[in-house]
Amino acid sequence: MISVIQWATGNIGTRSLRAVIEHPALELVGVRVYGADKVGLDAGELCGLDPNGVTATDDIEQVLALDADCVLYMPRACDLDDVCRLLEHGFDIVSMRGEFHRPASMPIADRERVEAACAAGGSSIHSTGSSPGFITEAVPMLLATLQRRLDHLTIDEFADLSQRNSPELLFRIMGFGQAPSTFDERRLGHLRNSFGPSLELLAESLGLPLDSVEVRGEVGLAPQPIEIAAGVIEAGTVAAQRITVSGIRGGRELLCFRANWYCSTDLDNGSGPAWELADTGWRIVLDGDAPLDVGIRFAVPLDRMAETSPGFTAHRAVNAVPAVCAAPPGIRTSADLPQFIPQFTDAFEGESAR
Repeated sequence: MISVIQWATGNIGTRSLRAVIEHPALELVGVRVYGADKVGLDAGELCGLDPNGVTATDDIEQVLALDADCVLYMPRACDLDDVCRLLEHGFDIVSMRGEFHRPASMPIADRERVEAACAAGGSSIHSTGSSPGFITEAVPMLLATLQRRLDHLTIDEFADLSQRNSPELLFRIMGFGQAPSTFDERRLGHLRNSFGPSLELLAESLGLPLDSVEVRGEVGLAPQPIEIAAGVIEAGTVAAQRITVSGIRGGRELLCFRANWYCSTDLDNGSGPAWELADTGWRIVLDGDAPLDVGIRFAVPLDRMAETSPGFTAHRAVNAVPAVCAAPPGIRTSADLPQFIPQFTDAFEGESAR
């Protein structure tokens, strides 16, 4: 058994915690929480399962005192001090934080510090998740095994947010229902920093390193008032947005990740071409000597997407634990690790725990 500590219990961390408890080859030995109201609670209680005897703490010293192999590190923000203490202590780390997708994309001082911590503890760290991670690294790398020439690769991500009842997220943070204007440079920078390193890693793993990464954004407007679960999007305001992260090689786009987030498919794009918006999920198009057009649809009703979607990120991190624990010390990327295969419990056993 591999002993695991769950670090943070937000939406994704709670799903990860449950998956560890139910995993046949993992043993939960600790939980690090941030909310004072969670301290002292049983891990099972935190994720909707029966008590299992592991008590949550907010004290890193108590975490370091545990006998564990790996930490599932899933806070809202990365604390490099904590990360390095865990690695120096000898804990491997699997994280859904994006800072570690590609070592060369990290600030030099941060990279050297993390690598030194890994060397001191004989430990490794890996970043993964659904997007970026699964769809920008694992899936393209697999599909590319059918190719001997790659001309262009496009990854489209589609998210229908019309039934997401989160007014704060949609209207204030994401900018739906607001007047059209130029994209906030901070938002474009966030997408660049989130997906750029992943695209660069993909290109390098295929022997086609990028010259640069560019990002741009565009919006689609509501032609009339649109009522969604979070409120009303007035006519002439933002009802859809598309952010494109492009990997440039030899003066042309080689790789493209395109986030298509929308609250309606009925859009006013002015004189521009109509957007092709698919159901929530992904589409990957490879142009090469073995062309492919692959669609992945999330088979979940829209009104259940918020409760289901955390698993898409959390479960891949949980499934990565054995491979990361077996890896040599250092910052380990998707190109370094072997394909990891999940181990399942019987479906009926899983139901009995609910």
